[in-house]
Amino acid sequence: MYRQSEGCIGHNAYNITPPDWYYKASKRNLSWMIPATSKKILEVGCAEGYLGAFIKEHFRAEVWGIEFNPVVAETAREKLDRVLTGDAALIIDELESASFDCIVFFDVLEHMMNPELVLKKSKRLLTEDGVAILCVPNVLYISNLYRMLIKKDWEYISHGVLDITHLRFFTKKSLKRMFVDTGFEIISFTGIDPPKGLYLFLFHIFNILTFGYYHESKYTQFACIIKPR
Repeated sequence: MYRQSEGCIGHNAYNITPPDWYYKASKRNLSWMIPATSKKILEVGCAEGYLGAFIKEHFRAEVWGIEFNPVVAETAREKLDRVLTGDAALIIDELESASFDCIVFFDVLEHMMNPELVLKKSKRLLTEDGVAILCVPNVLYISNLYRMLIKKDWEYISHGVLDITHLRFFTKKSLKRMFVDTGFEIISFTGIDPPKGLYLFLFHIFNILTFGYYHESKYTQFACIIKPR
């Protein structure tokens, strides 16, 4: 068992219960980011293990997980080959070098106090052709801009871009800078999950008024594939 640090904060710290799906989300739609040749994969922030279980079945790969929440980790252990509980920055130090073909960081870096440290440490774990794949919320997403610019508010909620457990916030520019600063090369950088309905209309108006300067506000998240330089 690894000791836990204050690197992450759970909903219980705010006496808030997240939605039922919160620890069950699998992000299967992003499985295209995983190299088909991957034989051993590490998922940081594996939650209840639904994505890892999908990867095991479709990629025939060995899947390990790291999960900060010990209760959630117990559920993941029923699905994955191995699940380690605690602070990823500490656990990574104990893992064997060049042992994973792919490291997954889906919806987790924003929950960390020091994601830069975790990314730097994770490079050692990748095989020669290994990659890290990740997705993070875009703080400039149109609905968030609407709340800030029109409502003049920044209200934390139980999930989404302003999830109350988010410790860090990213824009396209700051995310790319973090990759450079931590010694990674960007293979793919994609905006995902565009808005629908009212917010799609607002985006088009805002995009026209700003001559496309805030085009990135169209996307809820950014999905990236990176590898060590």
